[in-house]
Amino acid sequence: MSDLFDVSGKTALVTGGSRGIGLMIARGLVQAGARVIVSSRKTDDVTAAAQELAKLGDCEAIPGDISTPEGAAALAAAVQERFPSLDILVNNAGAVWGAPLEEFPPGGWDRAMHTNVEGVFHLTVALLGPLRASATAEDPARVINIGSIDGLRAPSVENYSYSASKAAVHMLTRHLAKRLASEHITVNAIAPGPFESKMMAWVLEDPGRRRAVEQEVPLGRIGRPDDVAGLTLLLASRAGAYLTGTVIPLDGGITGCG
Repeated sequence: MSDLFDVSGKTALVTGGSRGIGLMIARGLVQAGARVIVSSRKTDDVTAAAQELAKLGDCEAIPGDISTPEGAAALAAAVQERFPSLDILVNNAGAVWGAPLEEFPPGGWDRAMHTNVEGVFHLTVALLGPLRASATAEDPARVINIGSIDGLRAPSVENYSYSASKAAVHMLTRHLAKRLASEHITVNAIAPGPFESKMMAWVLEDPGRRRAVEQEVPLGRIGRPDDVAGLTLLLASRAGAYLTGTVIPLDGGITGCG
């Protein structure tokens, strides 16, 4: 039982790892003994995050932009130079856009779909070599995609491209899981509800709006770093080796108890 959730020595890449949920996941993996690369578009931010996480364990930064096929390929090549075999890929990098229905711009669709859906696909495909190199029947390689409860139910805010892109991430997760299961690569998704992040800051920094959000959560609180780190460790360890093609809501009961 002591080895059930063990990820020590495993290699991991976390995209969007400089802040928010990505940083929470990266910190949890580092503290659990994994060798972690964090990546994001902004060099200064991701370098600072890696330096902070390196105080807790093995972490380094590789800047990268997965919103284009070329960017995803470049990041994958840089990762493969460090980790010829990759045990865990966390596809967390994402973009959001909000605007009223009749004013929603084409660029709001391009940004969300390029990063949230195409980026996940292109980076996963580009890293299949290192994932296959680590995969075994007893200990599969793991791909963990970060979706959203906004891809499971219609949100109250007008983030049309974001919610549509996250629903696409959930289906892409199932599709990749079916294709890669025979190669001992599991693909699962986490669909978070409200967590402390830049995306949610405009809501959670206002005490009144924060209380309103908390009141919508059956468990009565905002998600904490250990909530998402714990689920990631489940999916990345022996405890989750028989799970694939799942989309797990991590939302305090919003979708399950509604």
